[in-house]
Amino acid sequence: EVQLLASGGGFVQAGGSLRLSCAASGGTFDGYAIGWFREAPGKTREGISCIGSGGDATTYYAESVKGRFTISSDYAKNTVYLQMNSLKPEDTADYYCEAVLFPRCHLGRSWYDYWGQGTEVTVSS
Repeated sequence: EVQLLASGGGFVQAGGSLRLSCAASGGTFDGYAIGWFREAPGKTREGISCIGSGGDATTYYAESVKGRFTISSDYAKNTVYLQMNSLKPEDTADYYCEAVLFPRCHLGRSWYDYWGQGTEVTVSS
């Protein structure tokens, strides 16, 4: 069973950038689709980006982050990244990665079977 750990969060001013990492332990990401989610205070967790498994992995983005965030994978390092540019105060949230042993990804939470601790992102105005 793969275990996930998100890292790379922090405090940044609006317009800044952060790169989040989702690392696997207890297994590899081979065959797993990975999704990034975020949960802002008082709000439900929302899917913001995902990447399918394999060398030709399809990616998806929520409209709120499209053009600003980029998801990528390095299976040699068992890590999936989320590059976040042009950050806005409304991006402030706890960010989580989730995984499912399936080729395709989806932005819905119910798609995934595994998740771990998140990483906090705070964007000041």
